[in-house]
Amino acid sequence: MPSEYELERERNIARNKALLQQLQIKQVSLKPTQAVDDLIPVKSKPATQAKPIQSAKTKRPREAGPEAPRRQSTRLRKEAADPNESPSKRKRREAELEERRALEAEERMAAEEQARLAKRARHTDLDLKTLAEDEDPADISNLSAALQNVSQIRRPVRDEDAVNSEDESDEDLVSELRDRLQDLKVVSRAKVTQDRIYSAAYHPEPTKDLIFFGDKHGQLGIWDAQAPIEEKADEDDDVAPAGDQEGGKYWRLQLHWPATSKSSISCVKIDPIDSHNVYTSSYDCTIRSLSFTSGVSREIFSIEDTLICSIDLTSTGNEMWISDALGGVWHRDLRQDKSSAIRYGLSDHKIGCISVNPTRPNFLLTASNNRSLKIWDVRKLQSLSLDLSDKLPTPPPSSPGNPFLTPVSAVKTEVDSDAVTDFINSKKGKGCLRGEWKHDKSVSSAYWDPRGRGIVSTSYDDTLRLWDIEPVTMESPGPFPSSRPFSRIRHNCQTGKWLTILRAQWSPNPDAYPHFTIGNMEHSLDIFSGKGELITRLSDRTRISAVQAVTCSHPTILERAVSGNGSGRCVLWAPSEEDASEE
Repeated sequence: MPSEYELERERNIARNKALLQQLQIKQVSLKPTQAVDDLIPVKSKPATQAKPIQSAKTKRPREAGPEAPRRQSTRLRKEAADPNESPSKRKRREAELEERRALEAEERMAAEEQARLAKRARHTDLDLKTLAEDEDPADISNLSAALQNVSQIRRPVRDEDAVNSEDESDEDLVSELRDRLQDLKVVSRAKVTQDRIYSAAYHPEPTKDLIFFGDKHGQLGIWDAQAPIEEKADEDDDVAPAGDQEGGKYWRLQLHWPATSKSSISCVKIDPIDSHNVYTSSYDCTIRSLSFTSGVSREIFSIEDTLICSIDLTSTGNEMWISDALGGVWHRDLRQDKSSAIRYGLSDHKIGCISVNPTRPNFLLTASNNRSLKIWDVRKLQSLSLDLSDKLPTPPPSSPGNPFLTPVSAVKTEVDSDAVTDFINSKKGKGCLRGEWKHDKSVSSAYWDPRGRGIVSTSYDDTLRLWDIEPVTMESPGPFPSSRPFSRIRHNCQTGKWLTILRAQWSPNPDAYPHFTIGNMEHSLDIFSGKGELITRLSDRTRISAVQAVTCSHPTILERAVSGNGSGRCVLWAPSEEDASEE
């Protein structure tokens, strides 16, 4: 008769066999030390999962500079003393040893100083060869030729109601917009920058898709998205399918320095008058202008120890407004010396976004971490700065023979937050703050639409808000009447630490019905109308596997949009070749 132990053993074997049959595993014998869980099959990934495109460019190793002198102990440096050497020889040997020590210390200090300078922001003019030191010389020549061949285009500005026709209602215009945008496909993708995309700008050139991307480490990627692809064979002379290759051509310029997260490019703007100029702001506390014609990048603004968050230009291209992380807003007249600027303390928290009204440049829109969106009348602010500058002592005039005298045009004026608050509450400052709207959490972005009357804001409370301000209200001198946004859209904006903040970006096309794009945490690109209606949700699970956090649209071609993710990979959305041929 079997014992209780043998009966229990047979029951365990029976249970294991039943479990193996349920898992569809046959003829498997368990080792004494092997668990049943080890035999559970691993689910394979679906074949439709998107495969990220690998960069076709490899980073060229930089030429190694002179090696810094290594430190050695005195025991290793000194020469073996001859026990029979005379006092004069010993004195001469010690003198030579001391001289060698002094020379090594001097070389070491020079190497350390050179390493410190290499980590500081660059304030000098930089040519393409310096900016693209990791590119091949042939690529630099191609970039120079491509930039000089770009057409000179002035950004068009339309009347606020130019897009509204008497014969077409808003419903008809939205329906037409949906018909033209809902079928956009991924027509090109490439790893344009080496790090996370922070900002983007679409050039108005109508004959090509030229996009500028700023990344986390101060690199500006220039992407000609639909340029002919150069087929490259691998070691086995096999050419990869077109869908697995990088699309177009791109170049990488190290505009801001050092190449670390201290130089993230926070904003990229195309000059509205001279489209041969591109402006970039960076966390290295500088703003630079890259000229296509000269191929030179020059510094146009710099401050110390304060992050520059956002920039915008007036429609004339002569004035720039700048926001910083300490709640200040700078006004920079580009026709004056770069050291001439005025700072206004408009908030006690970071102002992460600033926007100039394209049709009424006297209206300035700010979005701050203090949960408020505000509209300012810059005419009032400038009158305040003039009053304060009259009370300041006049600096001595400049003289060619005295370099220590500062010219009046180079003096920076600062209006602190207390002076701004007192001015707003005074009778003279009435109408300086035209409108203010509170959000539940920090306002990450807010922009005027191309007509200059609509506003879209993005907030950490996972809501997009839309306002429509009547022209009659703008013409009145007093503050805007208190009003709530006419549309509130729920949208997940919890990007976390490793994704760029989502920002709703208006299409700059003045001839199209107002609409904006914004990335979606579900790896899609959402397009909404100016009335808050979802036009389309662009996605491609087989080719996109990351959040498209940064977006922008072509200024003149409606059926163009681009997006970028956290690894530097960018996507162009446009009609497919089949759709284009049918048209």
